[in-house]
Amino acid sequence: MCMKKVTVKDFREMKGNGHAISMLTAYDASMACLLDQAGVDALLVGDSLGMVVLGYDSTVPVTMEEMLHHAGAVGRGTERALVIGDMPFGSYQVSVEQAVANGTRFLKEAGCDCVKLEGGEEVCDAVRGLVRAGVPVMGHIGLTPQTAGQLGGFKVQGKDSDAAHKLLADAKALESAGAFGIVLEAVPALLAEIITGTLVVPTVGIGAGAGCDGQVLVTNDMLGLFEKFTPKFVKQYCNLAPDIKQGVQAFIREIQEGSFPAEEHSFAAKEDFSGLVGSEKK
Repeated sequence: MCMKKVTVKDFREMKGNGHAISMLTAYDASMACLLDQAGVDALLVGDSLGMVVLGYDSTVPVTMEEMLHHAGAVGRGTERALVIGDMPFGSYQVSVEQAVANGTRFLKEAGCDCVKLEGGEEVCDAVRGLVRAGVPVMGHIGLTPQTAGQLGGFKVQGKDSDAAHKLLADAKALESAGAFGIVLEAVPALLAEIITGTLVVPTVGIGAGAGCDGQVLVTNDMLGLFEKFTPKFVKQYCNLAPDIKQGVQAFIREIQEGSFPAEEHSFAAKEDFSGLVGSEKK
């Protein structure tokens, strides 16, 4: 497997050369290392860590400091994959200056290769500002979890003609603003295919059908590690949660039985310490 570092330029060119893009989320160095060694093209340090790792009810409470902390860990565990830092809610909406200040932190402090932000035409000024400042940007339209409340909840977007036209316009606007790629989340497969065929930059789908240029999933969903709920668009390639619980239960049982640690898990001394017994009483 080629370990050449994936760059933003490479990512963008994958559309033209027919390379189907693979992307997964990562929140720590150990998982990032495993996914990177497996050959995934891009690692998204998603603000989904709020729900998957930090126990929040949504992505909204996630802070810049939390994102930078986890993004830095992922960067240290990655050699090849493109590392994308998710800009959290409130970190780019106030002004272009705020967006640029926070976006540059992902590159300077966390070592990310680029950032991702949610929204269409309304965030294009921020996208332009970030790109001018040298921060590559990936867009994200359709179901945008940070503003799901305004969308009526976690529902499929672009199901009627007006909404579909709006999403297509958003995609074109993001491309014109300088986005090097766009995530399409929870949109009808036909609409995602149309958007993908219209754009020069690649699309990465999540719940958007097979017509996108690539696919992304939350790793904990795909590996069966997150048991609270499983979105319809997730395919579980393995189911690790039961195995982990069984392993932990076996560990507890062996401790209680006295079978762990065994001799092979212990260290031998170089001398006979029998003279130490009772010496502390003298």
